[in-house]
Amino acid sequence: MGTRFSVLSLFCLLSFTAVFAQQGGVGAYSFLNLTITPRSASLGSKVVALDESDAGVALNNPAHLNSALHNHLSLSYVRYFADISYGYVSYARHFSGVGTFGVGLQHVGYGQFTEADPTGQITGSFTGYDMAFHLMYSRSFDSLFTVGVNVKPVFSHLESYRSFGIAADIGLEYANREHLFAAGIVVRNIGAMLKTYTPGTREPLSFELVAGFSQKLRHAPFRFVVSFQQLQNLDMYYRRQREYFTFFADNEQEKQSTFERIGNEFISHVILGVEFVPVRNFYLRGGYNYQRRNELKIEERTSMVGFSWGIGVKINKYHISYGRATYHLAGASNHFSVSTNLDDFFHKSNL
Repeated sequence: MGTRFSVLSLFCLLSFTAVFAQQGGVGAYSFLNLTITPRSASLGSKVVALDESDAGVALNNPAHLNSALHNHLSLSYVRYFADISYGYVSYARHFSGVGTFGVGLQHVGYGQFTEADPTGQITGSFTGYDMAFHLMYSRSFDSLFTVGVNVKPVFSHLESYRSFGIAADIGLEYANREHLFAAGIVVRNIGAMLKTYTPGTREPLSFELVAGFSQKLRHAPFRFVVSFQQLQNLDMYYRRQREYFTFFADNEQEKQSTFERIGNEFISHVILGVEFVPVRNFYLRGGYNYQRRNELKIEERTSMVGFSWGIGVKINKYHISYGRATYHLAGASNHFSVSTNLDDFFHKSNL
């Protein structure tokens, strides 16, 4: 009874916090919301629950950190647009009776910029980067429920401007591996900017409430993953200019337009993904992000904007993954990762 009450209380706390949060996309340190791991990228981004252990999911939801990730080392690299690239490295360790701890480092490099004075004369060049440390902890209530927290000191350096802040994620996951089902919810980027870029320009952080679930079919090689993003934002759907003319429609069309708007608002929050697992340790993945497609597509040529795909395989002791997500006709992001359980090496050396 106590465990269920604690879980219910935490869900209420997460929901209550979201009501008073600012809408997404208007906060500082927005790099914290970048999709990093190939698995999340290929499944449409923001995966917060999975019925099997994955260090990349623990980055999105610290409650996914568990004893199965003990002594796991994971490295991810993303080749983004222009000269932008970013990466993440993490390590986890479990202590019986205490919980699971994880540490990580996230870095985003923005490349070289040309520096010029107000008259347009070139005076040199400069760089910029953002960096965050991840200090994670999780503890299981029982065999099904896990709660986790991720404290993230943040450093930002853009030309001669520097900033420092602190952010935190609080998550909850329900994982029933017997039924191949998992569900999770996480409050991301609670915190504040402690040192501003310039005096008097303190900004809120890019808060977000995310939930999701995954279900693997018992007698078919498929896993379905559904995520719900920006749940604190009830006005997320982007209407293109041509849609505003519905204001002059008759009442019947207005009602239909309202119904469509509710549907569009709902689907803007939904991210869909599927994994095909024909054999053990081999994955083919695909995803669809309606919000990304709606906001970034070009009407004359929508192409594959909003879609993503990827592949994962285990070779010997290494899990290797690749993911590609199409944001715009201008290009796509490419995600690479490799992870391993260090115990595999130690055990071999002891033989």
